[in-house]
Formats: sequence, structure tokens, C-alpha cells
Amino acid sequence: MSLVRRSPPRVPPEIATGFAPFGVATIHEAQGRRGLLGAHMRPIYPGAHAVGTAVTVSIAPADNWMIHVAVEQCRPGDVLVVSPTSPSDAGYFGELLACSLKARGVVGLVIEAGCRDVGALREMGFPVWSRAVSAQGTVKETLGDVNLPVVCAGQLIHPGDLVVGDDDGVVVVRRGEAEAVLRASATREEKEARTRARLSAGELGLDIYGMREALARKGLRYEDADD
Repeated sequence: MSLVRRSPPRVPPEIATGFAPFGVATIHEAQGRRGLLGAHMRPIYPGAHAVGTAVTVSIAPADNWMIHVAVEQCRPGDVLVVSPTSPSDAGYFGELLACSLKARGVVGLVIEAGCRDVGALREMGFPVWSRAVSAQGTVKETLGDVNLPVVCAGQLIHPGDLVVGDDDGVVVVRRGEAEAVLRASATREEKEARTRARLSAGELGLDIYGMREALARKGLRYEDADD
């Protein structure tokens, strides 16, 4: 049996938008190095950035029927997260589906498969993170699920979780943890700003991070080169 769940709870918009200044790396570190999707999930063009709540889609290989079903369940500020039930590099998604999603206020797509029409998507400013770019078409034959938990690129993603993507990849934040992770991300960003200023002023990471004693305990020695 296939199922579409309507209106799952989402991270509140005021919390989701609070993540906009923070990069994937900062958020990943702030939540204890959790939630990072596999490194094969890459933005289809440089400078892509999206922050939104997940609408999840489980879909058959080389079949994009359920993406069309999922469009109806999307709200402004959502990110569509698509995971095939078996590996596929087919081009599930292109310009026409992007037009439909943009009309509903969707801010991006994460798909562990292929997409196409990269030039058009770049011109539209519609960001996509995918495992492949392929002109290979798909069919519309097989049912799947919408707004049920999916595993995408090694991470379990529930509908309504927060999804952030940029040039470094994609990270997911659990819905119930989003507010705490937002605070931790802000704290980490402030700390890094202070460290960045010290490094720019010429201080060494060896001293800022207190590395010298630990290196000595490991047996690191220094000696001057002979003249």
C-alpha cells in the first residue's frame, strides 16, 4: 500500500529562517557532527543555498510519478527530499517540475538520483542537490509514499525536519531539535568569528587551540637545521 500524509508538523517558520546565515558545516558541527548527507550529494551549480522544511518522497527507480503527487503537499518554505527505493541515476527532475514547485513556494530539491535541465534551473535560481546529472528520462507507472520517513544519502529524514544545503553539501536537523541547534549554531558562528580575527592578525592555530602540549605528549620534537 502507498500513502500520502497530508500536513505533517514542520519546524516553525521563524526557527527555519533563523538558520539562513549559517552554512552546512557550521550546523553539522553545532549538532555534534550529525545529520550530514553523503558527500556524493552535490549542488548542480555553484552558490546554491536553501533552508527549508522537508517534504519527503519515496519513489521507484527511473519513475517520477510520485514527485508530481508530492507537489500538491508542498507549502512555501519547503524543500522536497526524494529517495528512490533502488539506486538510480535517471533524470527524475527538470525545468517543468521546478516551475511547479516554485509556484508553491518550494525553495529547493534534494534527490539521491539524477536531475536535468541544469542551465534552466540555474537561470530560474532553483537549487538542487543530486547524486547525478542525466538527460535520461523516467516513466510514470509505480506508486510510492509522500511524507513518510525516508533514508536519503545515508540519513534518516522525517517530514517536517529542517534541511539546509549549500556548496558544502546537505545537512538535516531533526524537527524537535531545531531550536537548540539554532542556538548552538549561533554560538559556534560567534566563536569562529573571534578565531578568524585572531588568525587574520597573525596568531597561530597551534597557540589558539592549545595544541603544543598535546603534540609534545605524542612525541613531536623540534630541532634546528644545521647550518
